Amino acid sequence: MKRIIYTAALALAAICTGCNDFLDNPKPQGTLDQNQVLDPRYVDNLVISAYAVWISAEDINSSFSMWNFDVRSDDAYKGGNGTEDGDVFHALEISQGIMTTNWNISDMWQRLYNAISRANSALEVLGSMDASTYPERDTRIAEMRFLRAHGHFLLKRLYKQIPFAVDESLTPSQYNDLENTAYTNDQGWQLIADDFKYAFDNLPEVQKSVGRPNRAAAAAYLAKTYLYKAYRQDDPASHRVTSIDREDLLNVVKYTDPAIMSASGCALEPDFHNNFRPEPQYENGPESIWAMQYSFNDGTTHGNCNWSYGLIVPNIPGVTDGGCDFYKPSQNLVNAFRTDGDGLPMPDTFNNKDYDPAADNADPRLYLTVGMPGTPYMFNKNYMMDRSAVWSRSNGLYGYYVSLKHNVDPDTEYLVKGSWWGSPMNRIVLRYADVMLMRAEALVQLDMNIPEAMELVNELRRRAAQSTSMISDYGNLYGIHLSVRPYPGSYTREQALTIVKHERRVEMAMESERFFDLVRWGEAAATLNKYYAEEADNCAIYSSASFTADKNEYLPIPFSQVSASNGHYHQNIGNW
Repeated sequence: MKRIIYTAALALAAICTGCNDFLDNPKPQGTLDQNQVLDPRYVDNLVISAYAVWISAEDINSSFSMWNFDVRSDDAYKGGNGTEDGDVFHALEISQGIMTTNWNISDMWQRLYNAISRANSALEVLGSMDASTYPERDTRIAEMRFLRAHGHFLLKRLYKQIPFAVDESLTPSQYNDLENTAYTNDQGWQLIADDFKYAFDNLPEVQKSVGRPNRAAAAAYLAKTYLYKAYRQDDPASHRVTSIDREDLLNVVKYTDPAIMSASGCALEPDFHNNFRPEPQYENGPESIWAMQYSFNDGTTHGNCNWSYGLIVPNIPGVTDGGCDFYKPSQNLVNAFRTDGDGLPMPDTFNNKDYDPAADNADPRLYLTVGMPGTPYMFNKNYMMDRSAVWSRSNGLYGYYVSLKHNVDPDTEYLVKGSWWGSPMNRIVLRYADVMLMRAEALVQLDMNIPEAMELVNELRRRAAQSTSMISDYGNLYGIHLSVRPYPGSYTREQALTIVKHERRVEMAMESERFFDLVRWGEAAATLNKYYAEEADNCAIYSSASFTADKNEYLPIPFSQVSASNGHYHQNIGNW
């Protein structure tokens, strides 16, 4: 975090261009004096700067979606041309050779603290303003505290022991005195929760601009923070989950109240696939609680496209030349979508058997999440996927599956060529299905209302069953068998917890949640070492993989940050 905190004037001078898809406000020109800074017109530009950094500060190697770091999970292979293509991410996916000096670990740290510094710069000026002359002041403060909490949340999931920049009045020298062990793990999560709680108390139910978080977004993120906080990892000598806190889980239930969500218009999309479509009529739909707003044809050279997915595009000759084919779905993930004759997940004892499209049933969400050989890429029959180098730059080392949630039909205007491939498709940060699953998990862990939890799961499964608008002819054309049904009957707490965790995996697959879920549950080491052993035949890179408990759950604190901290930063355990 050293030497990247902006003063208000510097932040104003550094405002990025092209953020009109987030907010429609004029941009400042030149250097401003103190009176101008306190003018609402220019304060709004400072706020825009804090929003815009979430688009301008990410890139293909440091996506704020965290796909680059989800390659540590059992959902995805790194992909690309081989193990040396993005070698620092290869180290992450096999949990070996992760160095404190690796550039990707330092780069993400710096980018996220840059984003936090923008919010703090806006907060410092907003706090000096008079609400009588700037009626939006309290709402804008709530928005900036939401963005600050968003940055700290992402950092904490990645690094665990982080310094908290929650005092916007600190001088640059005071920032250098912050410590990354000043708070326990529990206290750190509470600091994040405090910012989201302020946002919840002060944001409107509906915002005029879709890029701004509303009360439901604050509630959803507050619930998510409490869910992470509930799984206590405060033992300084380990990353083990030592207890699960009841009060935190009750807060998850409180802030996932359907009444809070419905007041802001939140609901499930009728078709699962609608969440991952670039057409304007599907963007910011009822399930999108808060999303990064990308755009094109907005007066800038290439628009404010999402370039951070540029590495995920497959390399189709003459169509997507230069596509890099990263973040490829794993065989293990594909197998998780297998269903039995009753449309329910296959028992664990059968999970070692690879999914066979010709013989096995599958949850329809598989074909809306994973591009499968023998079916059309992005539902376009001009591009039939197969087991060839077109669909695997590594010639099969990382398999032949392709991510669908991140990509768009290459025959449409929504695939844009710049320095690499981009798309104006929004990236949903919080969607209503996630809120439903958080609520279900909390209810089950509390042993409070398992029937309600199961109904939440079944609502998602009923939605999955009707999500076939893009794949309704796949059975006749490609011989696949789709089947997903609600769970019947009643279940014990242990059975229900297994069900909720599985549903979370298939519903949120390839949305960069899986690795963090495993760490939160305290299941990363056991799950991933089992995965490495079973996947070695499908993906040979895992023959040398080994996950070390109490080390690989979190990234090391970057060496450059520890060195510059004058002794204020302490390295995560296992990474000395």
